Amino acid sequence: MSGPHKLEIVRQTVPSANARQRQWSAPLDDGQLLDTQRAFDSVAADYDGPRGNNELIQRMRLTLWDTVHSEVPSGCRLLDLGCGTGIDAVEFARRGFHVVATDWSPLMVERTRLRVAAAALQSRVTATHLGVQQLDQLEGEFDGIYSNFGPLNCAPDLRAVAAECARLLRPGGTLFFSVMGRICPWELGYYALRGRFKRAGVRAARGATAVGMNGHTIWTYYYLPREFYRAFAEHFSLKSYRALSLFMPPPYLVDYYRRRRHWCERLGRLDDRLGALPLLRDMGDHFLMVMRRR
Repeated sequence: MSGPHKLEIVRQTVPSANARQRQWSAPLDDGQLLDTQRAFDSVAADYDGPRGNNELIQRMRLTLWDTVHSEVPSGCRLLDLGCGTGIDAVEFARRGFHVVATDWSPLMVERTRLRVAAAALQSRVTATHLGVQQLDQLEGEFDGIYSNFGPLNCAPDLRAVAAECARLLRPGGTLFFSVMGRICPWELGYYALRGRFKRAGVRAARGATAVGMNGHTIWTYYYLPREFYRAFAEHFSLKSYRALSLFMPPPYLVDYYRRRRHWCERLGRLDDRLGALPLLRDMGDHFLMVMRRR
């Protein structure tokens, strides 16, 4: 299940302060988890196209690929949380890793298996239908665990995910998580200038936010980096984090990028140079967080 891209808000309430606190900590129920599964099943057939793998997405993918490869030697075992159609898993297999690819969407897992077979990489990639809320069903030890484009934004209980990652990761192993952030300047400006103020502020919502994709609902949490790390701090030390698509447009504005490619590539170079600086790294469409098991 790759993260929810190109989403539209379908429902958002403004609860009281006490209700917001309860909502923030309340896990998703089975019905909400099934909503999210059905949403990703519905787009699995064409998720390799502009919805899930356009130029802006691919640029962020490369950052995660190179970050993982710089920290974990080839030949090691990786666990992919929310593998989507298997683009990341196949790339890491080509780089010499052994990958267990998991996803809550059975149709995404099937797409991953087809991609792995087409690349003749069955000896290096195993694809399994397993949600991030089901990691207690997985056995084995891994050298690194990664998740790309926000599957953990749909996790019903981050602390439970952290505990299971600590169980599955070898001592000194590393987590690499690309997560949808709470502050995206591009999104704020883009929708506010069009008078869509509710849509501009959707990431400010506390608790699970209902967003729509392809006529279905995805239940999504948005995080500041410090909010996200808090769930992992008991088991993991923070190594680094950086903004992804801070100066560059977010992936759903790929048409804008294509019309102004030269200008946007300059913005991309600013992302590369400045995205890891304090304050700036707390913003962007996503942030990439690297944590090491204590």
